[in-house]
Amino acid sequence: MTEDNPQPRIVRPWLWPALGLFVASLVGLGAYLADELLEGEGWAIDQRLLLGLRVPGDLQRPIGPAWLQQSAVDISALGGPTLMWLFGISGLIWLLYRRQRAEAAWIAVSLIGASLISNSLKYAIGRPRPALVPHLVQVNNASFPSGHSLVSAALYLTLALMLAEGAKSWSARIAIVGFGALLVVLIGCSRVYLGVHWPSDVLGGWSFGTAWALSVFAANRWLHRTSQAAPRPTP
Repeated sequence: MTEDNPQPRIVRPWLWPALGLFVASLVGLGAYLADELLEGEGWAIDQRLLLGLRVPGDLQRPIGPAWLQQSAVDISALGGPTLMWLFGISGLIWLLYRRQRAEAAWIAVSLIGASLISNSLKYAIGRPRPALVPHLVQVNNASFPSGHSLVSAALYLTLALMLAEGAKSWSARIAIVGFGALLVVLIGCSRVYLGVHWPSDVLGGWSFGTAWALSVFAANRWLHRTSQAAPRPTP
């Protein structure tokens, strides 16, 4: 095959059902965590992990070298609403400039939808922030789910999946998606390290955010294939 006539990608028949099952599992995990909180339940591992990240006898100090706390603050900011909207709007402007309107629309859907999901769940569940350890950054809303974890998973994974679509090799696609996933994991972990979220808040955010990113990506692929397969009207 020449570059002018590239070989079409093989779509395995099990791929979409497996993706659907994975998304349903993620939503189920997030719903389970939310349901337990609505019933007033909690998890002992939440407390153990938060305490394990602080110096015994001095809960104001997190474990690790001094630079690690500043690194956690910097990484956490990558999932904050300011940078999320800045990155999202910048991406929208660039895609619109490139006349990639469909991709721009899906980025907007990913960001706006994830923000609505996060805020709705926070309002409905109203879980208090951890009071077990001092907060190392300022927070002012409910705890579950972690908005940083949910929105960053939705936006960064959507961007990574769409960028990976244009990569020529599987290794490049894996590297792009892997970097996006690593960034999401670090953002979530930083929120627990800073003491502003229970670990289950972050797990719930990852679950809902990843499910939303995969749903947006799958819908984009389906509409793209549908539009290509539709017969064009004859002049």
